[in-house]
Amino acid sequence: MINIQSFNNIAVITMNSPPVNALGLELRTSLLKALQQSYESDAVDAVIIDSSLPLFCAGADIEELRTGDIWQTPDLHTLIDAVDNAPKLVIAAINGIAMGGGLELTMACDYRIARQAAKLGLPEIKLGLFPGAGGTQRLPRLAGLQVATDMILSGNPITAAKAESVGLVDRVVSDDVNFRQAAVAYCEELLNNKVQRRHCSDIQVDPDEVGHDFFIKIRVEIANNTVGQIAPEHCLTLIESTTLLPFAEGLEQEKKDFIEILKTPQARAMTHLFFAERESQKIPGVERETATREINSVALIGAGTMGTGITIACLDAGLPVTLIETTTEALDRGLGNISKHYDRSVEKARINEEQAESLKAAVTGTLDFAGLADTDLVIEAVFEELEIKQMVFEQLDKHCKPGAILASNTSTLDLDVIAAITSRPEDVIGLHFFSPANIMRLLEIVRGQATAPEVLKTALQFGKRIRKLPVVVGVCFGFVGNRMFEPYFREGSRLLLEGASPEQVDRVLTEFGMAMGIVSVADLAGIDVSYRIRESRRQQISQDPSYQAIQDKLFELGRYGQKSGRGSYFYEGREKTSDPEVVKLCEALASGLNIKRRDISDQEILERCLYPLINEGIQILDEGIAYRPGDCDLIWVNGYGFPAWRGGPLHYADEIGLKSVLAGMSKYAQQLGDYGKLWFKPAKLLETLVRDGIKLSDYVTSR
Repeated sequence: MINIQSFNNIAVITMNSPPVNALGLELRTSLLKALQQSYESDAVDAVIIDSSLPLFCAGADIEELRTGDIWQTPDLHTLIDAVDNAPKLVIAAINGIAMGGGLELTMACDYRIARQAAKLGLPEIKLGLFPGAGGTQRLPRLAGLQVATDMILSGNPITAAKAESVGLVDRVVSDDVNFRQAAVAYCEELLNNKVQRRHCSDIQVDPDEVGHDFFIKIRVEIANNTVGQIAPEHCLTLIESTTLLPFAEGLEQEKKDFIEILKTPQARAMTHLFFAERESQKIPGVERETATREINSVALIGAGTMGTGITIACLDAGLPVTLIETTTEALDRGLGNISKHYDRSVEKARINEEQAESLKAAVTGTLDFAGLADTDLVIEAVFEELEIKQMVFEQLDKHCKPGAILASNTSTLDLDVIAAITSRPEDVIGLHFFSPANIMRLLEIVRGQATAPEVLKTALQFGKRIRKLPVVVGVCFGFVGNRMFEPYFREGSRLLLEGASPEQVDRVLTEFGMAMGIVSVADLAGIDVSYRIRESRRQQISQDPSYQAIQDKLFELGRYGQKSGRGSYFYEGREKTSDPEVVKLCEALASGLNIKRRDISDQEILERCLYPLINEGIQILDEGIAYRPGDCDLIWVNGYGFPAWRGGPLHYADEIGLKSVLAGMSKYAQQLGDYGKLWFKPAKLLETLVRDGIKLSDYVTSR
């Protein structure tokens, strides 16, 4: 875990705690012991802290947030104090990533040397926290208020070159040199120059470096961009304290605030999502020994918006792509859109022209399925109709090589029925991307009844390769995300008939933290798109004549949403304004359906949208369509705009209490008459969990 080597009068303490040198109790204890041993040795004049892993340190052991070991002696504060108060010169040799507590450790050192490839960051805000081991106090003193504020509030890392330019790193060396030798040589140089120890407590922060209104402006940005979140304001207050408090007092305040924020629902929510991502990659039937297939080439069937988005995601990951369409016009349009995308990237300085041309050259187009003969992975992204997709898979079965993975981007259809059209259903899998596919992080991987474990494992690796968050789900209408969306959308539309306005529904949901209100989402996604999905399921929903009545009426009137300039709102580009005609349409529909209109409270809107959404997620768990509650939460946070700081719908249900959800479902089942009895039936699992006093976080399902 810790190795100590001597280079004349320099002790090199090397962290070796795979996989990421997390500063858990064992590593903290070993590192502190090594430091004390070096301090006590008369043969040692300076200490270097480095790493034998490809990275320096990924920070604190997040698992200790759950176990409480984060405060076990020696805690991180004790370790960092031992570095800060060292009787000898201490240098951090940052060979790779230094994040969170790892960066805080280096900032307590006297000097820092880094490889060119190193990246330094404080990502705690992404867990609903803030740097709690000196980060908010040391970073402004070392790098300045502007850089510190940017790094801490975004959670994003900076390069070694940037760190050197702002004073966070003292020297950067090429990745080509022997880094250990470079670090030792740098330490020898410092000793020969008889440099003094450096303490952040000696550095004064000048508020004038950013202007008198700096913190005022940032607070306005926080208020606008992080509604409902508490960590950003904590971060800013602590950064600002560096201009007001002595270093020791600032550290004490930071520690006190950190202990408090750990107890908040937001920290619990975002920590839950962190662990949910880890757990989501553990799939029953997919073991470490499970083989995978090589993916060196990809083909996309369909050059529309989704097909081109997936193509761009693959190209960005270094995978050559063959794009297939049925007409030259459609193919040229798709290839042209891909070319325009990379041209815009050049204009925005994200890539240079040479890179853009290389990426463009990696995609080829064809009208012939025979061009798929050697492709490793084929992704179908055609119109969402079963017959069309079956026709495509018949062709794939004929033209693709044995062992090729055949994937459908279907968002709602039965993957098993699609797979059955082929002679190799074991090679068929669902890859449900979210639009825009080159930007949205979520990838629902749909595991068919016959999908081979090696195909599933390969799909998981592919998802990570193209920088997606892959979450495995089972087969049912809408899988997990869209199936949970259906009751959420249903209630949002029904409330319009009962008396709520589109603006009220959207406001309530965005104030809760949703990225967009459901009425605006429907306009953005396309009212014609949702109409076609309903048309395929009219038999299942025919028992309720009010079901999506306003959405059907908008479709009938040719009001397809943003794309047509009119939906539930008026649109000029992306700017929307209210449309009084929609309220009149709702009044007329309600009258014809004998629905009594009334004033509806914000609380009722929130409960009626969220409780059926949660209830459906619990039903999905009971059916085994999702493996664990965290999978549902990841899907809704990363694909549907549910606020991360609330942890996802099922984690939120635990926070407010499943008993409250069940009571709410039962209340509306009675209050809303026949409509309530039809749509507000509590899931059996919800009733069982409440009866037995079990939280969703303690519920594990297996398939």
